[in-house]
Amino acid sequence: MTNAWHVLVTYASGFEADLAIARLESAEIPAMRDSNDTVGIFGPGFQGATARGVSVLVPEAFVDEARMVLADVAIADDELEPSDG
Repeated sequence: MTNAWHVLVTYASGFEADLAIARLESAEIPAMRDSNDTVGIFGPGFQGATARGVSVLVPEAFVDEARMVLADVAIADDELEPSDG
């Protein structure tokens, strides 16, 4: 396995990417945003949607663990949604 960084997921906004990075870092998984045109529609510092999205990268050795960490968040979000019954 190499030390290369792997694109784990791409979000529509910088805010979503930053939340995922914070979650990964709290699990002691190194993570970073790509530097690919992360300026939003309204200029630097805007955290809304971007034309190209914002990718979250992790070292290749952490890919599987990082996917599990973010999957746990998605499962928790689903549990918060009201049921139809």
